[in-house]
Amino acid sequence: MKNFTLLLTALVLSATHSFAQIKITKIKSNDKNHYIATVIGYPITGIYTYVNQIAPTTILNEDGTGIIQNEDLTKENIIWGIECSESGIPIFKEGFNSATYSFWYKKNTSATSKSADEEEWILLQFSIHYDKKKMFISGERVKEYIE
Repeated sequence: MKNFTLLLTALVLSATHSFAQIKITKIKSNDKNHYIATVIGYPITGIYTYVNQIAPTTILNEDGTGIIQNEDLTKENIIWGIECSESGIPIFKEGFNSATYSFWYKKNTSATSKSADEEEWILLQFSIHYDKKKMFISGERVKEYIE
């Protein structure tokens, strides 16, 4: 009986996690509202680097945080997301063998005094190339993926 209760509890917890809602964040850029999420149906989290280089890198975490390393190798903490509808459906443009998304990020500083530039959301292009099994941020930083 104890094993049955444990099994039932595990089943309920896994089902709850499977049907959890996508976290959608409302952002404002240039007096216009946008919605972002970190889930688009592809494994977008991970480490992105320039082609044939080890550094600089971009790290995207599942919780919408990450790190962007600049060309001078300084690192900045970021908050990021892919633009979606208010209901959480990703907005993208379908190409022949690719899809293009809007990648939004802003610097995440813990200091209490932030400059106006650090509070601005920055828009970059995020693309997925299905044939090559690669994802690109601004066409420069790349990550290979497995479906």
